[in-house]
Amino acid sequence: MRKLINPRVGLPRLLPQRLLLGSLLAMCVAHAQTLPPVKHVLLISVDGLHEQDLRLFVTSHPNSALSTLSKRGLTYSQAQSSMPSDSFPGLLALVTGGTPKSTGVYYDDSYDRTLAAPGTDCSVAGTEVVYDESIDKNPDALDAGGGLDPAKLPRDPAHGCAPVYPHSFLRVNTVFEVATAAGLPTAWADKHPAYDLIQGPSGNGVLDLYTPEINNASNPTDNVGATAAYDALKVGAVLNQIGGKTSSGAAGRVPAIFGMNFQALSVAQKTTGYADASGKPGADVATAMNFVDASLGMMVNALKAQGLFDSTLIVISAKHGQSPIDRSALKIVDSKALAAAIKAAAPAGAAQLTTDSVGLVWLKDGTQAGAVAAALSTPANMAALSIASVLSGPALRAQYGDPATDSRVPDLVIIPTKGVIYTKPTASKIAEHGGFSDDDTHVGLLISAPGLSAATITTPVRTTQVAPTLLSALGLDPNKLQAVQQEGTTILPLK
Repeated sequence: MRKLINPRVGLPRLLPQRLLLGSLLAMCVAHAQTLPPVKHVLLISVDGLHEQDLRLFVTSHPNSALSTLSKRGLTYSQAQSSMPSDSFPGLLALVTGGTPKSTGVYYDDSYDRTLAAPGTDCSVAGTEVVYDESIDKNPDALDAGGGLDPAKLPRDPAHGCAPVYPHSFLRVNTVFEVATAAGLPTAWADKHPAYDLIQGPSGNGVLDLYTPEINNASNPTDNVGATAAYDALKVGAVLNQIGGKTSSGAAGRVPAIFGMNFQALSVAQKTTGYADASGKPGADVATAMNFVDASLGMMVNALKAQGLFDSTLIVISAKHGQSPIDRSALKIVDSKALAAAIKAAAPAGAAQLTTDSVGLVWLKDGTQAGAVAAALSTPANMAALSIASVLSGPALRAQYGDPATDSRVPDLVIIPTKGVIYTKPTASKIAEHGGFSDDDTHVGLLISAPGLSAATITTPVRTTQVAPTLLSALGLDPNKLQAVQQEGTTILPLK
């Protein structure tokens, strides 16, 4: 089946013009017939949700909220998340339509060669950029002690050594900014105040941003029940918004684009995981999925009670998957051993090494990238460090850009064999994300809206396609998204 595109986004170069015209006309008719305009979009990220998690749950729970939504929706069986499959690029894929090549955001712990370290006078360029609970005023408090601490933020020598907030770090706009510019209300709920990121470069894309700190002192993040209780705070915020209130319960308007992330499933995958290699849910995974479904059921019931269900597009996907599903494939490799191998090949060493089920390497001397790639690709190092491949040189530049000219692009990306996590040898986690494997990136994707009939779309798609699709459903121009323009991101196929 030939993949059709949105004519406002851009034309592929490989099809003859006559075929393109026919495809575009057919697509316009198909979209008009199958996805009528809506007034609201509810976007849900169930962090860690694999395609098979969604499929198995819907099949085994025919009366569930997810099953009900799938009966008036399209399920994409070949959806791929961002690569790297970290939470930051994963969410940005959904709300910008872009990959790190356009967003400039590779991880919540990355590097920028032009910025300066927190608390410095900006005389030295090049710093690790960390946007997690560590930049809260008080990471132990649910409200983070009042938000982000500017003293903990990287500094920008090009702008008077000013602190760089997460939203300023993002290079392209978001669906929230497009909606806000059109006079529409917006809202989002997520796990850290660092999700100020999705405000976008304007700093005011999300009118109602609710970001209680998940790592607060009262919430053990290795406990599924505690994490579900935390997620329930965000569910309450969404229910308030459906009722025409703000997240805190004050008077407001129902957002045109709103939603939240669920963290409980991700915690279950990391702590107890799956019952077998086929992905049969373990007890905690089953508990987390049931909690997510019950929460979605409350949202659906609230939409119906407010008369909004038939004017709302509901999108359910994931920032990332989790690897490995098969616990027998799990292998912990000491990240210090990886760092030592890099230093052996490049004496200056790494300026930043970010690891999970992937390794992102920013070198102190980028001219040594070829030597490091060659060293890591020797049979001895590939075996000792469980390396499947090293992305560098032309292949890296094609996917992300040139590290010699783009201050954010890693010099190397290390892709381990499936099941490997680069971390401390004493780590107790049994799964992680960030990598390029199917377990990391093959995520669930369901869109449910009035006028849609149940169907499974087998065409390969990317989660970046969600952003232009939801804008199109709201009657807004997807080409207003800068990443859509830069990367030629198409809307999702609807047949």
